This record gives sequence, C-alpha cells and structure tokens, in this order.
Amino acid sequence: MTIVTEIARERKCFYLELRQLQYVIQIAKEKNFSRAAEKLHIAQPSLSQQLSKLEKEIGVLLFRRTTNSVELTHAGSVFVEKAEGILDNVEQLKQELDDLAHMRKGKLVVGCLSITGSHVLPIVLPIFNRRFPEIEVVLVEDTPSKLEQLTASGQTDLSLLALPLHEPSLEWVPIIEEEIILAVPPGHALANRTTPVRVEELRAEPFIVLKKGQGFRQIVLETCERAGFEPRVVFESTNIETVQSLVAAGMGITFVPKMLMRAADGELAPAYLSFDAPKPTRTLVIASRKGRYLSRAAEAFIATLNVTAEEHFGS
Repeated sequence: MTIVTEIARERKCFYLELRQLQYVIQIAKEKNFSRAAEKLHIAQPSLSQQLSKLEKEIGVLLFRRTTNSVELTHAGSVFVEKAEGILDNVEQLKQELDDLAHMRKGKLVVGCLSITGSHVLPIVLPIFNRRFPEIEVVLVEDTPSKLEQLTASGQTDLSLLALPLHEPSLEWVPIIEEEIILAVPPGHALANRTTPVRVEELRAEPFIVLKKGQGFRQIVLETCERAGFEPRVVFESTNIETVQSLVAAGMGITFVPKMLMRAADGELAPAYLSFDAPKPTRTLVIASRKGRYLSRAAEAFIATLNVTAEEHFGS
C-alpha cells in the first residue's frame, strides 16, 4: 500500500467525520429524519444508518426516537454544541488560508437593523462593491437581540448594531456617534420652538416608544431616567417608522435617531427639535464574535464603513 493511498484513505475518513457532524446538527435542527435528509440531499435510510453507526462508535445515544420526532439526549446536546464549534473552526481555517493567498470570490454575511441599515448600507455597499466586486455580501435583517445571537454563533460575520450590547461573547468597533432628537406632532406647543429642549420639560408628555427587545427603547427610558422621571408610555411599536407616524398623527411624542428624521415635504412627518446639552446620543457599532477570525473582506468592509460614516454622518 503506497503512502499516497494511505493519505487518501485518511482524508476520506476525515471528510466522513465532518459529514457525520453535519448530519447530527441537521437532525437536531429539524427534529425529524425526513426533513433533515431532504435538507442534506441524502436518502432517509442512509441518514438513519449513518446516525446509528456513529452512536455505536461513540457508545452513547444522541437522540431519543419517537413515532413523530427525535429529541436530543443530554449527550446529544453536548455533541451538537461541540460539533458546531468544530465546523465553524474548519470554515474559519479555510477562509484564513484563502486569505493568505489573495482576496478573491467569497461571501460576507452582514447583520443589520432594518431601519438603520436602510439609511447606512445604501451608502456603504455601492462603495464596497466597486472596490471588491468579487465579494458577495449577504444581508440579514432582524431584531437587535436576534442579531446578537446570530453573530455570537457565527451565522453572521459582522452585524451593525447600537449600544448597549448584551451578548458577552461579542466585541465591537464604534462606527457612528449619532445625535438623538425630539419628535412632536406638527400642532404641538413645542413644534415651532427655536431653542433647544430640556428633557425634563417632557415629564408630563405621552410617549410612543419601541417595544421591549428593541435597543433604542432602552436609550429613551434611560435618557428620561437621567432627567428624573419615567416616561408615560401610551403606545408601543416594533417599528420606528410606525412610531413616527403615530407622533405625526398627534398621538404622543418620541425620541428619534437624527438619521431617521423624515423630510418635511415627504410623508406625514413630525416636527423635530434638538435637545439642550448634554445632547443624548446613540452609538452604532460593527460587532463580531470575540476571537473569531475576521477575513480580509470583513476587515475591508469595516474600513469602508468607517470612512463612509466619517464622510456622511460626521462620525
């Protein structure tokens, strides 16, 4: 038996082990052999045989089978957690080795808040695409908490988020320090005011805020708390655009990141006013998982975002 044959056999075993890890992860995700087999593009009997073979080799059951589904055992949960880490490390190794040669065709998965992303990314992405046309950028829009989870688990390479972050496994780079302004109905007593507003003046006002789980909600609550009161919340929404529409309709007041203010000649818009010093702000950051290898594409995206933020948002 030649050395080459021996190496080939070893490589075949290695790839088989990686496939087995993928099989277990997919079964755990789907909780059903048929759906897992379909997603993996293999026959269900073959998938069942591979799992049985693996369980026999390692000497523990990974799943409890029922007539309708499969559930992870405790050992299975540990196995899936470790398997996901191994496959993520393998992917990072492939990416890093490719970067050592040159930056060529690749994929960058970027998470973003839907409304903030709609203002920042249309400026950033055309510049990035002109510089790196071979890099495919995939956007993932979700809530702040979900994006933190996706970034922590490696399902996004980077995510554009606002402080504070709650996931301890993330690290971040500040991108934009943005002023927060006051939005009031067009007919409000403050609507035509030409001097800055003090937050404490709003103690008796009805507030419209984002629902729990939205990072900007916490900024509003903490800003009011520092001014010595708890805002009287009359409406909540998951969307800052809906919040602004309710304000424009006279239902209350709110705080808005300056980049999201509506044009006076556009759709129904509130009246906007600046706050007195010290002005409340929010910090937009680009977050990644601590210790995760950042590809040259990811580093280039961060650099592009930094330059663009400085030019367009005064960061």
